[in-house]
Amino acid sequence: MAWLLVFLAGFVEILFAVSLKYNEGFTRLWPSVATAIFGAGSFYLLMLAIKTLPLGTAYAVWTGIGATGVAIVGIFLFKESADWYRLLSILLVIIGIVGLKLSDSH
Repeated sequence: MAWLLVFLAGFVEILFAVSLKYNEGFTRLWPSVATAIFGAGSFYLLMLAIKTLPLGTAYAVWTGIGATGVAIVGIFLFKESADWYRLLSILLVIIGIVGLKLSDSH
């Protein structure tokens, strides 16, 4: 269950980061509200998960999911670069996430 919470927290973290793009420095009400909700939700889910998972592993997986997800969303939604070096780097982060997950016995 704790790993499910980490993965869910990571996906909510992606929503949080993307909402930052749309709130324009907290000058737009509803995107700003979404940012606050997604940010709090992501932290809350991570907090629940680290009650039973190792902090370093859970935090690294959470940030890895967020970073990877935002990079992929940026490519598709914001037309950011998708060159081979960037895609390889995203793949390496994913490999790291999988490795950390596999290294934990929970």
